[in-house]
Amino acid sequence: MNIKYCVNKEISPEQFICLLKETTLAARRPIDDPVCIEGMLRNADLTISAWRGDKLTGVARSITDFHYCCYLSDLAVSKQSQSQGIGRALIQQTFAQLEKGCSLILLSAPQAVEYYPHIGFEKHESAWTLPDSSELK
Repeated sequence: MNIKYCVNKEISPEQFICLLKETTLAARRPIDDPVCIEGMLRNADLTISAWRGDKLTGVARSITDFHYCCYLSDLAVSKQSQSQGIGRALIQQTFAQLEKGCSLILLSAPQAVEYYPHIGFEKHESAWTLPDSSELK
């Protein structure tokens, strides 16, 4: 069956959680907090989804200004659908929605660090994260 790619198609929290559970991202996403998941989906600026029939098989969820930078916060492809070019297609579809010259930025899941250089991403040495405001000094 062919994969259909959609731009900003509504995805239910249940569909997203189900997909995350079929990937390594489930360990780093709040899959037990449907309110947070709903907020993640509702407030993303750009969501590209991959569908096999009516089953969600992949998502690229981004926060972006569409001109300068786009933070690809989730790139998830179900384990059964990996190595079929879906992740690459989700990234290409994301770029198709951005202005020329807009940079794509992401933080890799530990299991995916080898994937991104393989498809052309360059490693950046000065990324920083702050888990929550209690860590701010």
